[in-house]
Amino acid sequence: MPQFAANLSLMYTELPFLDRFAAAARDRFTAVEFLFPYAFEPAEVAARLTDNRLQLVLFNAPPGGTDRSRMAAAWDQNARGTAALPGHEAEFRAGVQEALCYAEVLGCPRIHVLSGIVPPGVERESLKDLCVGNLRWAAAEAARAWCDILIEPINLRDMPRYFLNRQDHAHELLDAAQAPNLKVLMDLYHCQIVEGDVATKLHQYLPTGRVAHVQIAGVPGRHEPDRGELNYPFLFETLDALGYSGWVGCEYRPAADTSAGLAWRDRALAGSAADS
Repeated sequence: MPQFAANLSLMYTELPFLDRFAAAARDRFTAVEFLFPYAFEPAEVAARLTDNRLQLVLFNAPPGGTDRSRMAAAWDQNARGTAALPGHEAEFRAGVQEALCYAEVLGCPRIHVLSGIVPPGVERESLKDLCVGNLRWAAAEAARAWCDILIEPINLRDMPRYFLNRQDHAHELLDAAQAPNLKVLMDLYHCQIVEGDVATKLHQYLPTGRVAHVQIAGVPGRHEPDRGELNYPFLFETLDALGYSGWVGCEYRPAADTSAGLAWRDRALAGSAADS
């Protein structure tokens, strides 16, 4: 059965961010992920991880900004990344460097970088070379810190005009960049909305070794994965059959109470224990 990591940006939102670590540990998570830590001192976040015996498996580089205060505010100001945005190269590099500083303190091996929103009147394809160059630079910087850089296809319903939407486009960027620590974050929620045929995509891309992290949520509401049109028990079996040994991030918005909504996970783990 896959290893599940709680996403502390979407789960336990009834609590202040720094209190969510203890809540996840009480619910028997051993790993967490989140979007952005930049509103908090790295040592403060590290202490919550240590105190609760949690592993941080993924977080995002800043979506914008050139200093930490701007980076912390950028998402709420509708910044959605700079990797593919002309004229934002310095902003992109500053964000990657800040993320690497946090990753070192937090012991996190993976950083997701956001590509950005395609500007009006600009064709997506015209931004590909810029994005590849930025990703190649980021991967080289991250390699010195033994980190992977991840890119994630995101659906256009949730994020209109986002640069990267499809699994094949993500792997084309990897082909062009030729950086061994540049990999894909495969979010099955986004994949279902954009492309469907999720199990076939898993069979196609997991054996490449270039999918470093998987995320899940119910479709279409982005609630618990036992709600909606995706058959997650089957998809978990598919991950197992393909030998996926990475983490599965629970990047969903609980329909009500976070802890009460974890029955899907408990069933999955109980079924796995019964099979072993």
